[in-house]
Amino acid sequence: MKGIYLKFYVSEHRRHHGILLYEWLLEQAKKLGIHGGSAFRAIAGFGRHGVLHEDHFFELAGNLPVEVVFMISDEEAAKFLKLIEQEKVHVFYVLMPAECGVTNGEQAPPEPG
Repeated sequence: MKGIYLKFYVSEHRRHHGILLYEWLLEQAKKLGIHGGSAFRAIAGFGRHGVLHEDHFFELAGNLPVEVVFMISDEEAAKFLKLIEQEKVHVFYVLMPAECGVTNGEQAPPEPG
């Protein structure tokens, strides 16, 4: 299937309507009927302000980047971005054409031995 790989970068502590922004993005995607999405917390990163954030054992209130990703159709991407714009959420995103599929594990050859 050809589609769109849509990725957002947010700070882990950033909120929208009282919930963490990465959780809000996942919830809104689910409400739009998008079939899946994931959030990944970075171990280190910096953004447009050039401040390096790293994961430290003693740092309890971190501010690391969280990557929120979706593999969706062109139409779903347009709807999702329109919703985010209407909500006045200022967020950096990457949109790339992509191809995805599912392998059929049932047809895998038997393991030797």
